[in-house]
Amino acid sequence: MALEPDLLLDRRRLKRQLGFWRAALILGAVLGGAVLMADSLPENPALGGEHIARLPLNGTITDNRDLVRLVERAGRDSQVRALLVSIDSPGGTVAGGEALHTAIRGVRAAGKPVVAVMGGTAASAGYMVALPAERIFAREATLTGSIGVILQSFEVSELMERLGLRAEALTSGPLKDQPSPFRPLTEQGRASLNAVVQDMQSQFVAMVVAGRNMPEERVREIADGRVMTGRQAVTLGLVDAIGGEAEARRWLAETHGLPAELRLRDLDPRGTAERVLSMASLRLWEGAVSVLRAQGWWPGHILPR
Repeated sequence: MALEPDLLLDRRRLKRQLGFWRAALILGAVLGGAVLMADSLPENPALGGEHIARLPLNGTITDNRDLVRLVERAGRDSQVRALLVSIDSPGGTVAGGEALHTAIRGVRAAGKPVVAVMGGTAASAGYMVALPAERIFAREATLTGSIGVILQSFEVSELMERLGLRAEALTSGPLKDQPSPFRPLTEQGRASLNAVVQDMQSQFVAMVVAGRNMPEERVREIADGRVMTGRQAVTLGLVDAIGGEAEARRWLAETHGLPAELRLRDLDPRGTAERVLSMASLRLWEGAVSVLRAQGWWPGHILPR
């Protein structure tokens, strides 16, 4: 009688092992198919075939050279009928915003319509990249604006003194270590860094003046770093209208005669193989989890009992 429980345990182990190898086969098949798909796809499916190019800008904006080159390429591509800039970003670096601003402005200079659509947030550098657009749409509750530049540091010299610590720095000049976390800003250092911030601010203001066709005095009044809603931004002239992607497509159709059925294709700086494998990995994971669950291996039952 003692053999019967052992036989049942052996059968369970064999069944679970079979489930593991099924999952492995599924993983291998999908991965192999993904590689074949990557080899058969064109170099950049985001460009090619008459369409509207969509530039999704999510999260922190940095100096992404691959993305900038892709935008520049869209400006030269005869199959790209327009550029839709989709923004959901709290901001980023001044240099990153400037690089994208220049590239997007180049698309418009090439004679292609450019429209910007703001999501939940399009502030600071997120607003900067919308400025070259011919038309800017935002939701009523979009957080935008924040026209300004910030340079932050911290200083812990008093704490270090209490701990009996002292930092030494050999510099080639009195401003080389400004700002430093180990000693307070000098008056000379503060003046120098403030000049840098104000110069960057002037660059930002100039972009708003040119992009929104507003007097510099008016822009400087509202370029104090304040965040505003989309509805407030429309009132101040920083945004053209309330709406989203559907309203932007309608505007492109009515103003530039672009068919409503014209396809949207995202500009993606990742290589073809990387995009396909990224999508395949998600499918692989979903398939493997399904098989493991069916075999009682997920969750918490990875090892046979």
